[in-house]
Amino acid sequence: MGKIHQLHTAVSCSLSSILTGSLYVWPSYTIGLYTANDTKLLVTPMADTESSLLGSLPSLGAMLGTAIVGLVISNLGRQKGGMLLALPFVLSWLIIDMSSSSLMILIARFIGGIGCGAVLVYAPMFISEVAEESIRGRLASVPMACYCMGLQMSYILGWCLSYRYILWVNLALSILNLALLMTVTESPVFLMRQNREEDAKMSIAHYRGESPGSKVVLEEVSRLKQLLTPAVELVPLNTENTKAEEAEKEKLNVEEDTPHIQTKPSAIKLLYRSPSSRRGFTVVGLLLSLQVMMGLVAVQVYAKQIFSQAAPSLSSHLCSVIFAMVILLGSIFSLVATDKFGRKILIIISSSSVALCLCVMGAFLQTGVVPAWVPALLILVYCFFFMSGAGSVPYVLLSECFVPDVQSLASTLLMEWVWLLNFFIVAIFPFLIKYFGIHGSFYVFAIFATFNSLVGIFLLPETKGLTNDQIQEALMRRKK
Repeated sequence: MGKIHQLHTAVSCSLSSILTGSLYVWPSYTIGLYTANDTKLLVTPMADTESSLLGSLPSLGAMLGTAIVGLVISNLGRQKGGMLLALPFVLSWLIIDMSSSSLMILIARFIGGIGCGAVLVYAPMFISEVAEESIRGRLASVPMACYCMGLQMSYILGWCLSYRYILWVNLALSILNLALLMTVTESPVFLMRQNREEDAKMSIAHYRGESPGSKVVLEEVSRLKQLLTPAVELVPLNTENTKAEEAEKEKLNVEEDTPHIQTKPSAIKLLYRSPSSRRGFTVVGLLLSLQVMMGLVAVQVYAKQIFSQAAPSLSSHLCSVIFAMVILLGSIFSLVATDKFGRKILIIISSSSVALCLCVMGAFLQTGVVPAWVPALLILVYCFFFMSGAGSVPYVLLSECFVPDVQSLASTLLMEWVWLLNFFIVAIFPFLIKYFGIHGSFYVFAIFATFNSLVGIFLLPETKGLTNDQIQEALMRRKK
């Protein structure tokens, strides 16, 4: 029963990821409706600059969402904070539905981006705090799988439904997201930080399917205390009465040698001073940066245009739907394989396969020696290999490579950087195509995929099935 509760929470806080995927690729089939000279959706057609912002503004909004997510969930908790962070999706689709002004639609896209940025930090963090080690990798992959489902849904809606019905479906899902978040149980980590130990016991019991007084629950409470409380304060709790004097002397000696130990360092100082945290920040930061520079974000936003150029004889709508389906299959494969095979091997195989696929695809597009359907098929293969490891595993690592005291700060900083890179790659992609061609763009992406495989080989430790303490040790061993 406990695993069902964990899955329920994972799905509830990951529905925002479906909305993120839908919101992000929505311009791929809408921009033509806004820029047409005879458009009836807007007072005046969108200019080139406005149509460019339609696709890229959510990334800037996501930077704001990423910046505030830590403050919101630290003060309001994972459940109530999650509900507040889901509101931008509702507001965004409402404004778009009610407006015929280009400015208001662009503002709505920025507001929606706030929710996008927040959920990519919030959902993996919440899931990692309630999931057991045995299924943590699978559940931490749920947000990415849901994001891919959002892509699939959005492309299908764009193919099959009219403009208004698409808006209403997204609005209904946004409201459903809020409703589901009302039903989840608060994270025990947040409750322990609020000194609500009894509530934390109830939360752990809920997520483990045990009674509050069971051994499993008490051990989990003890583990959380060790993670969240300075070790010197726990000495009296772990000694017997006959050794109380000894423990007190040891405590006093520690205090004399290190008088600052009673004051916990701030998260930023801990991130800077802790070797394992610095190591985790570097490795995860590299993997996240390189996966963005492997180009799938740009391919998603411009999917219809890319397929029109790569395979003009095929239906771009059909190719886009199949494209999203392949991304979803890749993420589902990652969901199953992450805990079965491990994080490291998936990153290496995925990145190497992507590099090879991009090089072959670029060569075929450059020479034109094969039929149009072959490059289109290779784009799909590239997407599958990307999502099977390089595109999803870094977000699993983001949720498990940091101690709780720096988790929020590290996730916020890294996701700010990721959204900035997203904005950059989406903005420059049309210029890459213009000056280097589609084949040249794929060669550039292949270089970053090669670097990603090297990071997996030489820098990334395996974290499969390890507790947080063991992961910190593994990071240090890898450094040595």
